Amino acid sequence: MPDLRFYNTLTHQIEPFTPLEADRVSMYNCGPTVYDFAHIGNFKTFLFADVLRRFLELVGYDVHQVMNLTDVGHMTEDQLADGGGEDKMEVAAQRLAEAKKAGDAHASAIDNPNDPYQVAEFYIDAFIEDAQLLGMKIADEFPQNMPRATDFVPNMVSMVEQLVAKDHAYVAADGAVYYSVESFESYGILSGNSIHELKGGAGGRVVAENQAGKRHPADFLLWKPDDTHLMKWNSPYGTGYPGWHIECSAMARAVLKRDVIDIHTGGEDNIFPHHECEIAQSRGATGEEEFARFWMHSRHLMVEGTKMSKSKGNFFTVRQILDGRFTDRPVDPAVLRYEMIKANYRSQMNFTKRGLEDSAANVRKLREYAAALEAQAGEPADVGIAHPAVARFVDALADDLNIAGALASVFEYINENPAAGMSAEASAESLGVIRCFDQVLGVLPVADAAGDDEAWASEKAAALDAARADKDYAAADAIRGELQDAGYDVKTTKEGTVATKRLA
Repeated sequence: MPDLRFYNTLTHQIEPFTPLEADRVSMYNCGPTVYDFAHIGNFKTFLFADVLRRFLELVGYDVHQVMNLTDVGHMTEDQLADGGGEDKMEVAAQRLAEAKKAGDAHASAIDNPNDPYQVAEFYIDAFIEDAQLLGMKIADEFPQNMPRATDFVPNMVSMVEQLVAKDHAYVAADGAVYYSVESFESYGILSGNSIHELKGGAGGRVVAENQAGKRHPADFLLWKPDDTHLMKWNSPYGTGYPGWHIECSAMARAVLKRDVIDIHTGGEDNIFPHHECEIAQSRGATGEEEFARFWMHSRHLMVEGTKMSKSKGNFFTVRQILDGRFTDRPVDPAVLRYEMIKANYRSQMNFTKRGLEDSAANVRKLREYAAALEAQAGEPADVGIAHPAVARFVDALADDLNIAGALASVFEYINENPAAGMSAEASAESLGVIRCFDQVLGVLPVADAAGDDEAWASEKAAALDAARADKDYAAADAIRGELQDAGYDVKTTKEGTVATKRLA
């Protein structure tokens, strides 16, 4: 195995990475709250985790990746450690019920939008579809490695009972169960938020002192008794629902089957309160000195230099980008994937139209190079990470996922090894190299699907030329329009019509 080095939010430095087991990595990724379509900012974080997983697999690790689906308990005021406002799933159900009455198309696809379970099912299906379009490997493992919070409530209740028994949690006067931050001397280890600072309400991220009988203003909710909540379960603490933070602690432990895991990822907004609370809960319940050995966080996404916001009109979901809402023309999923992964995960990415155009050009270059090699070689040679070109690619990614360096090595290889005139043997070797690169990048098309599309376009181009030769210009124009509607740029050359798939 090559030497890997990743930035660890827990220690604020780049450290050598070795998993607990010699050749197996356990990784937990905070997934979506399924109350709406996931936006491109969400997917920046999810795709970072996908690149990390793919890279670990390329260098030889067996990766057990888990990503949760939060379908209960995530409150609208999630910047508060305690959570505040309303449950996002219930808010979504109310919103969609009103939208269905108004004739909204996607709300109408839900039989009963007042039912948060049906709302969750609808948005889970949408998320999996988006994730598969963008080549996320975890989406192909749904549902076994993508647990829903509602399926693990008994595990959460059990963990709450453990925390109460160990005096890390208590039942307040109103019957709610809270985690006692004062019982855990390491609280703040991830975020740097000390209990003293939180008592003063630093940053407005804790609720008022003594609210609901809490012992400390930073104590956070583990279980809320509430008979009126649409989604509720029985527990020793009354009928109600779990707090948001306890969900990930319980699901990571149950699905990964470990008290200590190798890597936990999420967006930078998860550091506090969510991940800080996870550490306190998990270590409090298990008694271990660690929960996750490496914490890795992705920075936020800007759109054309501005923070993404619905009020500013620059808020986009994946399907809106793919449908052309941002660029006024459809975008190939591989182009969106490339654009979202081409910047280092710890940098604040600026999502722009120009960036998508550049990514489309790069994806096209990769695809055309691979297609030329396939035509000359057929099958790729068996190339591993010891190959000099792949080794340079791996060395870059081994340095805290230096994707810019990795991509530079990819295009340097293409430029230094042009496909034109290459022998079949050399073509097979180069194709093997490109396929190694793509094990991480994930932008080359599936061979069969690409072949079918190419064959269809070639047939249409030939039919267009035949119509022009017969001076049937109406038929030729109709075929040209059909190709263009299918996303092809159509050009007339001396050799005949050429139809090229438009990527963005």
